[in-house]
Amino acid sequence: MAFSLNDFLPAAMQTGGPVIPIIRLSGAIGAVSPLRGGLTLAGLAGALDRAFGVKAAPAVGLIINSPGGAAVQSHQIFDRIRSLADEKKKKVIVGVEDVAASGGYMIALAGDEIVVDPSSIVGSIGVVSAGFGFQDLIARIGVERRVHTAGQNKVMLDPFQAERAEDVARLESLQRDVHEMFITMVKARRGMKLKDDPDLFTGAFWSGTRSVELGLADRIGDLRSVLRSEYGPETRMKLISSERSWRRRLGLVGSEHRVAIAVEGSVAAIEERLMWNRFGL
Repeated sequence: MAFSLNDFLPAAMQTGGPVIPIIRLSGAIGAVSPLRGGLTLAGLAGALDRAFGVKAAPAVGLIINSPGGAAVQSHQIFDRIRSLADEKKKKVIVGVEDVAASGGYMIALAGDEIVVDPSSIVGSIGVVSAGFGFQDLIARIGVERRVHTAGQNKVMLDPFQAERAEDVARLESLQRDVHEMFITMVKARRGMKLKDDPDLFTGAFWSGTRSVELGLADRIGDLRSVLRSEYGPETRMKLISSERSWRRRLGLVGSEHRVAIAVEGSVAAIEERLMWNRFGL
């Protein structure tokens, strides 16, 4: 087997084709729990700066695998990617793995090109808010709920009180605003590529193959092959990892908080699992 000097050098020092920085965005979006960090702008900002700071790179690749999550974090991550792409004059190519749905698809819109697997799940352009109502349960077991507020809407949609029609109406109004913003983003980024389908903005989702037909994605393939097709067979990819707090990485958490963090982490894990389950994953 023949070896070259490149086999023994870090990517930045190798000769040949261009080095394309790659950032992997995997998981639910938002601050999930103290020890289960989701995708947030704060957590990704450093990696994004480093990736777009590679001067010789003609593009930055994003690998997305997310069922969605917080709308604000999704929008902020999208904005930062587009701001850096425009500032550094770099193309952004997105590769979708299992799913880019809801907020995951919102982030994918930052790509100048979206590449999907035939079986990827893409879309879910909508807004959802889910919860539980426990007011009958606590009454049955003899628990009295005591809440004191200044402001009649401070306990709006409290799961331990009966749901009020005016609270639901207020929530639905907020959801419509966020949904319209999402729709505007999709139309602005995908433009004339979008097909006229009545289900496009209903929260429905599709396979990768169908998403290309609808104009939500550009082509079937994988990120590595697409990059080598565009920038030459010697193109190399360099993964840019996001940094985590050294305290979290080493597990240095005060003992007084460990039980609370464990409980919160378990609940967060269940909620995230349900997000993935919605797409059969």
